[in-house]
Amino acid sequence: MSGNIVIIPAYNEQDSIAHVLNDIPKNMVDEIIVVNNNSNDNTAQVAMQHGATVLSEPIRGYGKACLTGISYVNAKKDKPNVIIFLDADYSDHPDELKLLLQKINEGYDFVIGSRIKSLREKGSMTPQQLFGNWLAVKLIKLFHKYKYIDLGPFRAIKYDKLIGLDMQDTTYGWTVEMQIKALKQNLKIAEVPIHYRKRIGKSKISGTIKGTILAGYKIIKTIFKYR
Repeated sequence: MSGNIVIIPAYNEQDSIAHVLNDIPKNMVDEIIVVNNNSNDNTAQVAMQHGATVLSEPIRGYGKACLTGISYVNAKKDKPNVIIFLDADYSDHPDELKLLLQKINEGYDFVIGSRIKSLREKGSMTPQQLFGNWLAVKLIKLFHKYKYIDLGPFRAIKYDKLIGLDMQDTTYGWTVEMQIKALKQNLKIAEVPIHYRKRIGKSKISGTIKGTILAGYKIIKTIFKYR
């Protein structure tokens, strides 16, 4: 095993994806995969123009797009050491990828970029996001006796550990499934504070009432499923 691969699920992010790709430290990754999740804009074309490997996943779902990226990596002869998951909306700072990889290099298996209040741009997370995040980490602590800070999607995990988690969720429960399974398998876990800004464009989840309700329901359902 060698190298690091970034997987970026993307749905209608033509205005942000170039910023994300430009800011990823190229000397720290071997390949950047953008999974075009049935976009009806120019997300795929922009990503290709900026050097990403673009995969197509027509079935909508955050987890589904991540699983498509993993399947592509699984088929490669030379497997990576680390997989980094990063959103396409430019809310995270891609250059902070180095902070996550530093923890991996220190011996951790799974590292989450945590969106702590002091480093969050005002308005970057909606009240319903903040409440849902608070409730989820409280429930995980209740059931699994481990205190996470965040369910942040910016994360790095050793490839072999990721495969061992046997990830299944195809929608909004992806991040919490990974965090619970990591606890169950006794992975060495770390969280690092990261900066977080207002996303480019409107959120497909927290930007709508329906999306917020569905995401919250799925996250809580996933926590109870794996308790």
